[in-house]
Amino acid sequence: MKIKKNVIPLPQFILIMAIQSLAVFCGSKKGNNPIFIEHAVQLGKLLAENNIRLIYGGGSAGLMGCIADSVMQYGGNVTGIIPKILIEWEVQHLGLTELIISDDMHERKRKLYSLSDAAIVLPGGFGTLDELFEIITWNQLTIHDKQIYILNSGGFYNHLLAHIRLMKEEKFLYEEAEKRITVIDDPSDLLKYI
Repeated sequence: MKIKKNVIPLPQFILIMAIQSLAVFCGSKKGNNPIFIEHAVQLGKLLAENNIRLIYGGGSAGLMGCIADSVMQYGGNVTGIIPKILIEWEVQHLGLTELIISDDMHERKRKLYSLSDAAIVLPGGFGTLDELFEIITWNQLTIHDKQIYILNSGGFYNHLLAHIRLMKEEKFLYEEAEKRITVIDDPSDLLKYI
């Protein structure tokens, strides 16, 4: 959020409460650990109960489908964005509030970022990591200023977080990673920030 000069900034908790839509990046597979599904379902319920629109990749499979189904089950709103090339592969979700079909992956990511007020990353594969690092990079370059959360379900991201600390120690980062990323261990921890 850009704050004009000579304007008294609002306390941080008021700024964060303005989250009306949350981009969720996660796997199109469910993974091996049952906590991944459990956390996706819990997060979906939390979003619906707090009237926060889910913005996600538009698929019906894996953790993507789990969180979308949960938001819809609890009466929330979901916008899915899926590129033409992935419609058959990811099996687009047909029960969403809104499904946007983008021309390609780059347009999909731009729409995901532009329609959301913040982003959270759940367990996933290469695509999930691609989205995580792109949104962090865009944030660092001041293309946007969205808060980024990592849901470290069952310690899934422990190794990645250790590597981010190593990048800091080896002086490859321009700023503290903690300035851009908030790590939580349980979906309910997000309530402190929304």
